[in-house]
Amino acid sequence: MGNKIYVGGLSYATTDKQLEELFAQHGTVESARVITDKFTGRSKGFGFVEMGSSAEAQSAIQALNGHEFDGRSLTVNEARPQEKRSGFGGERRGGSDRTGSGGGGRNRW
Repeated sequence: MGNKIYVGGLSYATTDKQLEELFAQHGTVESARVITDKFTGRSKGFGFVEMGSSAEAQSAIQALNGHEFDGRSLTVNEARPQEKRSGFGGERRGGSDRTGSGGGGRNRW
């Protein structure tokens, strides 16, 4: 068991400080962060908390999973490693290779 906890079901008004205070009742909080949209700055409704030890993390999960906070029921569990995203970046498919030999049609290079 790790020390990092996923917290879902947060109110959009919940702050990092409120999240830290909620989890501090169950041990030492190393960090508490509500995840926000990078364009609007609005909360996405979830966050992550890192506790001082695995035992404290387990205690917080057991105490707070399903707990009502700010009018919403929380989902609290061990955070999983971030999955590799697909989509933008990486390998390009199709199109011209800038030599005029690919992509068919007009030679734009």
